[in-house]
Amino acid sequence: MRIIPKNSVRVLDPETLRRRGLRLTEPRRLILELVRGTDLHPTAEWVYRRVRRRLSRVSLGTVYRNLRLLVDEGIVKELPGTVGRHAGKARFDGNTSVHHHFTCSNCGGIHDLAEPVDPSLDRRMAARTGFSIAHHRIEFYGRCPVCQARQGPRRRARKRR
Repeated sequence: MRIIPKNSVRVLDPETLRRRGLRLTEPRRLILELVRGTDLHPTAEWVYRRVRRRLSRVSLGTVYRNLRLLVDEGIVKELPGTVGRHAGKARFDGNTSVHHHFTCSNCGGIHDLAEPVDPSLDRRMAARTGFSIAHHRIEFYGRCPVCQARQGPRRRARKRR
């Protein structure tokens, strides 16, 4: 399992946003820079704490509204709430390419995976089921190497007599 290498932060120029009917405000620019500049798949609260370090008057509501707007425009992806310490909280991904994720069941960390995505899977499943499939998402769950090292090998549950 390879992890996608870190890419440089892709910057949206103001003209690209204007064509979409949006302005590149300072909070929006900073939020986008933070989400695209990390592979942590941050929560809105994580983004808010970092934005506040540079723009002290920004509210959590402003961060949520801008994240929602960036998701709606396809500039950032939203991942549903996961397991671990971030259970139930949406996470955000600045990498909008089609890729899979691994989520650690212990720490809740999400990692991008560089495994190839099978584009024929949608067609095969549509043919088999009769559904009209727009896209799919494959998530892998388990324990990351750091949690494995901390906890040692997982033991099988013993049968009780």
